[in-house]
Amino acid sequence: MPRAQIKNEKTYQKLRDKGESKEKAARIANAQAKEGESTVGRRGGKSPSYDDWSKDDLLKRAREIGIKGRSSMNKSELVKALRDH
Repeated sequence: MPRAQIKNEKTYQKLRDKGESKEKAARIANAQAKEGESTVGRRGGKSPSYDDWSKDDLLKRAREIGIKGRSSMNKSELVKALRDH
């Protein structure tokens, strides 16, 4: 069943099948519907890998997006939580 807030249902479903979060899949699908696939594709990839971030930076990012239990996580758990968000 199509959802009104999802502008490109096909892209959204492909991203969800790959394991992306609902929020991320919706954001990408809607951007592609608005600006075109090639424009959105060129924009990505400018941030370094979470593996290269310090634990303090990972904690700050986890706090920004509201990941629960972040203070008791080690670095690899923080990376996984941020990737799965």
